[in-house]
Amino acid sequence: MDRRDIKSMTYLELEQAILEMGEKKFRSGQIFDWLHKKRVCSFHDMTNLSLALRTQLEENFYIPQLRKAECQISKLDGTRKYAFALDDNYIIESVLMRYHYGNSVCISSQVGCRMGCRFCASTLDGLARNLSAAEMLEQIYYIQRDIGERISHVVVMGTGEPLDNMENLVKFIHILSDEKSDAIGQRNITVSTCGLVPKIMALAEEKLQVTLVLSLHAPNDELRRTMMPIANRYTIRQCLDACEFYFRQTGRRISYEYSLVNGVNDGPDQADELAGLLQGKNCHVNLIPINPIKERDYRESLPVNVENFKKRLEKSGINVTIRRRMGIDIDSACGQLRRKVAQNEAERRR
Repeated sequence: MDRRDIKSMTYLELEQAILEMGEKKFRSGQIFDWLHKKRVCSFHDMTNLSLALRTQLEENFYIPQLRKAECQISKLDGTRKYAFALDDNYIIESVLMRYHYGNSVCISSQVGCRMGCRFCASTLDGLARNLSAAEMLEQIYYIQRDIGERISHVVVMGTGEPLDNMENLVKFIHILSDEKSDAIGQRNITVSTCGLVPKIMALAEEKLQVTLVLSLHAPNDELRRTMMPIANRYTIRQCLDACEFYFRQTGRRISYEYSLVNGVNDGPDQADELAGLLQGKNCHVNLIPINPIKERDYRESLPVNVENFKKRLEKSGINVTIRRRMGIDIDSACGQLRRKVAQNEAERRR
């Protein structure tokens, strides 16, 4: 019989599994506490369980682990960029960012990505597989153990399209925010999407309290299609309508990310067109000077253009900020460290 991933189980799923083993219901609370509050890596560390139960758990379940393959630490602001090896040796990456309000971790939701956005390094090798809920959780747990400090905010904005891994994403959110764990509140969890309209609608129906971020990056469909293949499937109007539905279902303000590319989407006309799209909406725009990657020809917008773009949006009453760039002295483009470590691993295996 194949062993089951116990860390990916919600509390109710774990409770059912424990009952099916003939154990009393309260054991599920003890095990959940060990996994998600004390965050142990072995069943034999669960010392308030009998040896017989720990052995039975070992025979029927496993606890997924990550191995740190590399970590870069910024000398400027302490940002840490981790490359983690999974049990099957695939590489993912996570980033720890320190803010005045606490420690935030940006995690990956997939190994690679199939969305094909032209400005993103994560998609260059395509999609290998989805991450389990446990593999998403363990990125946070590992970093918290590594730094010895609490993580207060989580951003699902690393490698992968989170809504392309919907089932595991929702389980991850429920486990992470469960009051029986060392919980991170749903309002401190942010999920980013490139615009999978049916999945945005489905997420809205879950009525979670996470912040939804739409990667917009262009004010019209023609330009967006040159940057993001997903725009060939769903129009900006469809994306905005889905986001409005999410807002009505959850009451959570939508954020729109807009990566500024020099000479492509950072002019005054694009700023005014974007303002026209979003005017009157309860939303926030996050402007991001793009991280150049060597495999693409996009270049970072000039600082003066970034500032002028922001001012034009503000004049139209749009709530807008320019993202603070963290860890600029290390590989800052999403997916770059993962690719480098994966290539190194492949070289070593030859």
